Amino acid sequence: MKKISQIALVAAVVLMLFAALLGISPVAAQGRSVTTVEGAKFDTAGSIKDNLKIYAGKDVVIHLRSGKSFQGYVKAIGDHFVHLEKLSGRDFYDALIRIEDITAIEAKFRELK
Repeated sequence: MKKISQIALVAAVVLMLFAALLGISPVAAQGRSVTTVEGAKFDTAGSIKDNLKIYAGKDVVIHLRSGKSFQGYVKAIGDHFVHLEKLSGRDFYDALIRIEDITAIEAKFRELK
């Protein structure tokens, strides 16, 4: 019985510490603030191609109809293809992606300063 109450006490202390850690945001703990990335925007009236042009030279994540995703820097946008360079997780690789197969684009809109 004594052992069970010791385990319960330790569990309660661990839960309280965990709850306290969740209450402190990383931003507040580091004294940093979140700022908007300059030039970051999506044009909801434009096409995928138009939105890719906004991010030329910037890091994006492109999601394809097949479910596959690619993260890299937009190097060039043509009529039917986008050239993505410096692919994340694949050193020395680039990708040529058909624009009509793209279902979504992710881009960084905020960062810590």
